[in-house]
Amino acid sequence: MSRTLFVTTALPYANGSFHIGHIMEYIQADIWVRSMRMAGHTVHFVGADDAHGAPIMLKAESEGITPQALVARYAAERPQYLNGFHIAFDHWHSTDSPENIELSQTIYRRLKDAGFIYSKDIEQFYDPVKGMFLPDRYIKGECPHCHAKDQYGDACEVCSTVYSPTELIEPYSTLTNARPVLRSSEHFFFRLSDPRCVEFLREWVAGTNANGDKRLQAEVLAKTREWLGGEDEEANLADWDISRDEPYFGIPIPDAPGKYFYVWLDAPVGYLASLKAYCDKAGFDFHALTDPASGTEQVHFIGKDIVYFHALFWPAMLQFAGLKTPDALNVHGFITVSGEKMSKSRGTGISPLRYLEIGMDAEWMRYYITAKLNSHVEDLDFNPDDFVARVNSDLVGKYVNIASRAANFISKLFDGRLAYAGDTAAMREEFAAVAAQVRDDFEHREYGRAIRRIMAQADLINQAFDAAQPWVLAKGIQTADDETRARLQDICSRALAGFKALSVMLAPVLPVLTRRVARELFGEARDFLWSDAGAPPTAITPFKHLMQRVEPKMLDALFEPPAAPQATPGGEPIADLIDIKDFARIDLRIARIVAAEEVDGSDKLLRLTLDVGEGRHRQVFSGIKASYQPGDLVDKLTVVVANLAPRKMRFGVSEGMVLAASHADENTDAGIYVLHPWPGAQPGMRIS
Repeated sequence: MSRTLFVTTALPYANGSFHIGHIMEYIQADIWVRSMRMAGHTVHFVGADDAHGAPIMLKAESEGITPQALVARYAAERPQYLNGFHIAFDHWHSTDSPENIELSQTIYRRLKDAGFIYSKDIEQFYDPVKGMFLPDRYIKGECPHCHAKDQYGDACEVCSTVYSPTELIEPYSTLTNARPVLRSSEHFFFRLSDPRCVEFLREWVAGTNANGDKRLQAEVLAKTREWLGGEDEEANLADWDISRDEPYFGIPIPDAPGKYFYVWLDAPVGYLASLKAYCDKAGFDFHALTDPASGTEQVHFIGKDIVYFHALFWPAMLQFAGLKTPDALNVHGFITVSGEKMSKSRGTGISPLRYLEIGMDAEWMRYYITAKLNSHVEDLDFNPDDFVARVNSDLVGKYVNIASRAANFISKLFDGRLAYAGDTAAMREEFAAVAAQVRDDFEHREYGRAIRRIMAQADLINQAFDAAQPWVLAKGIQTADDETRARLQDICSRALAGFKALSVMLAPVLPVLTRRVARELFGEARDFLWSDAGAPPTAITPFKHLMQRVEPKMLDALFEPPAAPQATPGGEPIADLIDIKDFARIDLRIARIVAAEEVDGSDKLLRLTLDVGEGRHRQVFSGIKASYQPGDLVDKLTVVVANLAPRKMRFGVSEGMVLAASHADENTDAGIYVLHPWPGAQPGMRIS
């Protein structure tokens, strides 16, 4: 029976470029969508940029541009990533759109009318210099538990304690270094703790969709029970603060001047807004698709870090606004590299753009990710050696190898005509049965199992071909009898029928390659459908090269850092040009060196205590021991990078960087020279 599906991925935050985690999720969803369409189902596949919130507003401000311009800049990048990895969204939108404003405000009004919205005054930290209430991540101070310096306002990165920003010792704003003050403000809340919400969510998370499958994976369901409790337990749900005060880049709350929706309210509504924009463009009935009584299935692919929003807030919002709730949350883990968390600085990050720029085949990555995915919430590990071996062995050595060997015999000796000796019913049934299993694996997101089935079938086809030794028959084919010719033609035809079946099964994963196979080798006028697996071909055109092998040096190029500038006799060459906006992002401040001391166990470092004019002292470790005696530095002025992220070292946390000049060649005797401002400069002055 044909189904109608509305499918989304998590919305990327529009203050940065795509990373490999985004690409992994989009590939996973794209494969699922393609497989469902091959089965004859109607799928509307949409995405959007998550375009609101304080981080976007503040980043745009630091660059001297509007938030809309910042969002537009990253939106302009999206096609090169999506097209580069053959990810075929029907529509890509933005949460900063008329559709999202209308839908978010409509949902809010419905929730308010239903009694799920209330307001109350709360106290928050306010930056008196910046003139805005501060989100937790823009407040730092001393951890109230372990007393680590420079910790964020919601949790300590040293001892992992979670706390309120008001518990910090000596708090300060990361935007201005000013000491924040407590101010009261009216905030709007969604009654997530309402018994009606709890009852609905307990039923929803444990339920099944129209297809009879569980809405949530077992791991996700177990996680929701930590928040919802069991039938005889009290739910651990707090009401949800859905408002923010101006200045804020977001959607205004109706009838509440100066108040905006918190980004996590309007972000998931962006799924519906993107669908609405697509429907308006394509001529579909948006309201019919999203009506709770419709048969449309709503499916979300998301990462495990945003389950709380998608399994609680989102379905509750939709339910009590009278809209259709999701039919499935397909949750995946993160991607690691050789067992390590992604990190550019450690050389364990994968740039999707660099992958494409150095000429690596996007379908290699699609295949590798597919082979490693399953329906559980597990991290996926990218191992370079495994990547090379798997792609070369499976795709080139097993799959493409079948066509390259068998097609040459058919083209040269039989003018491209395929013929089968005896009954082909068993062969057709075998291929159709395996394809049906693979199709079911893809539908239930057992991608790795699907690939194992496909490659097991490829092994059988290759083994049968090798056992028949067609190359022996071909040696004397010019003088061979009809029976021998028919046998050779049958051997190669069956191998190519198997290759076609494999191509059908791989079509969701390798859409570009299998489209070439369909059109260039088998003369099909359309892309493969699942039903094509059991339909043996009758003719081929001459075989064309399909896929190259992965060269290990490509992986070296993918992970190697950019080459460092070469020193010249006159010193280090000038770096690439930047504009004033780039410079403005670096906060350089005058600092007074209050104390300096050697660091036990280090041959290079001095521990400096700095006064940067912020009402507290900072600790900075500087590799200047070879050039300075600690006592010579005390009470001197210098320059520090004040907004450099703190670095946890073996000796403690370093809270900035003291600027110094040195020759590019470390072996020179020129030494290191700490920058020293002219007398009259005061700690805290900004350098511009």
